[in-house]
Amino acid sequence: MHPFNATRPPGLAVGIALAGLLPFVTGALGLWLTPEAWREWVMREFLAFAAVILAFMGAIHWGLAMRAEEGSERAPMQLGLSVIPPLLGWFALSLPTNFAIPVFFFAFGTLYFADIWAVREGLAPAWYIRLRRPISLVIIASMIVAWGATLILNY
Repeated sequence: MHPFNATRPPGLAVGIALAGLLPFVTGALGLWLTPEAWREWVMREFLAFAAVILAFMGAIHWGLAMRAEEGSERAPMQLGLSVIPPLLGWFALSLPTNFAIPVFFFAFGTLYFADIWAVREGLAPAWYIRLRRPISLVIIASMIVAWGATLILNY
């Protein structure tokens, strides 16, 4: 079976993806558990990591667009999907925290649906959604936990 048609993500991809969730989970929980003097730093690093991961995930679509056949009608869509996430992350970093977190929430949620589209169109491996679904849920849950910290702990 060609790896592009496999339904299970490669083990290494799963391991790396799970490791990539650690800064999201520890950052979101850290906002609740760290002393007040550290919270601003934890939030700054949490959001910076989110911006980096948005750029990384957008780059996946750039790579998929490069695989497209010349003249493909879908390549421009994927090129757009590759640059919008990092631009949203960069924009979100310029916003106050209470506005930045919802932008990240929206960006990660929307990117998940873009990834579903890419798989359905045969542009991404069939296993990609099995990898992305739990990762997206953990990232979005982390954003909710972080946003709750900003609203309840008032910073």
